[in-house]
Amino acid sequence: MPRLLKVRPVTAAEHLAYLRSRSSASFLQTPAWAQVKAEWRAESLGWFDDDAPDAPPVGAALVLYRQLPRVRRYLAYLPEGPVIDWDDDLAAWLTPMVAHLRSAGAFGVRIGPPVTTRRWDAAALKAGLADPQVRRLDDVPPTHRHPAGARVVSQLRELGWRPQGEDGGFAAGQPRHVFQVPLTTTDPDSGATRARTEDEVLRGMNQLWRRNIKRAEKEGVVVTASTGVPDDDTVAAFHALYVHTAERDRFTPRPLPYFRTMVRALCGEDPDRLRLWQAHHEGDLVAATIAVRVGTHAWYSYGASSTAKRDVRGSNAVQWAMMRDALAAGAEVYDLRGITDTLDAADPHAGLIQFKVGTGGEAVEYAGEWDLPISSVLYRAFELYLRRRR
Repeated sequence: MPRLLKVRPVTAAEHLAYLRSRSSASFLQTPAWAQVKAEWRAESLGWFDDDAPDAPPVGAALVLYRQLPRVRRYLAYLPEGPVIDWDDDLAAWLTPMVAHLRSAGAFGVRIGPPVTTRRWDAAALKAGLADPQVRRLDDVPPTHRHPAGARVVSQLRELGWRPQGEDGGFAAGQPRHVFQVPLTTTDPDSGATRARTEDEVLRGMNQLWRRNIKRAEKEGVVVTASTGVPDDDTVAAFHALYVHTAERDRFTPRPLPYFRTMVRALCGEDPDRLRLWQAHHEGDLVAATIAVRVGTHAWYSYGASSTAKRDVRGSNAVQWAMMRDALAAGAEVYDLRGITDTLDAADPHAGLIQFKVGTGGEAVEYAGEWDLPISSVLYRAFELYLRRRR
């Protein structure tokens, strides 16, 4: 008999309790993230077995609702979620969710299944970067394919979901490709998994990364981390360096109030959720980063570095400090977040993946974001609205 699940709103406390029962989940699916995205209406949802109405939830999600102008209809967005059993029959999970979102006024739904489809290790990426015939990750055979991810993709198509970008869908919210450093290793004989040591992680890096870490230490770079909620002066110092980085690297920076809200919201939910790291050289702030951790997953979320004193390698020093901290906290993966799929040396984005490849990690492809138009007319209207805003 097919599993029968019910979906209903839950409190932030119920939502958080469920996430704490799991090894990890995306920080974009925590209740606190709703405070960061205050321009969206937010709702926490729980999944419940039909025959156990008083039991704790067996799944949870943070839903962000963006209203269509002049119409009380919404795009329902679940960034890097929902947090459900993706190995199960997805119809049992997604059908009641869509029914609830439709009743809440959603004209379309976007989800980001947190399932991996392919991986490329550092050796494969280095070979691709060195080959002038290679332009994209798709040109390089993956080191590992994940059948579970392929099953999720197949089921979503069967249920009428469409991958983001297909048929001109509106822009993606979260990256499909990320770069991660595994912090565990599996014994080839016993199959047992254990944490990697600091020396093992360091030896996995390329020579340039190891040399830069040693250079920072020799130059006297001092790395510190916040405890609890970072104070306003620390956040302001990070933001000033971040704006400097944005001007140099030509991207649009987020405003200071965004980061003040982010650190207060995430640290307010869990004092160990977020840390703001700083690297100083002779009293000068040369690098600063924001790290986030949920259970066994640690993320490098935002970073900034000074153009002056780049030779003291503050960026490498602060990254190494964050990796060591993640190891000490029991994290299983250190996530450097998004990369593009380019391996073309002539592409300006290639420098980012080259920097990250030096950590000895791997490129990871997720299933991507998927859309389900509930009202095709309003879905297209919203797509047009977003295009006009760009």
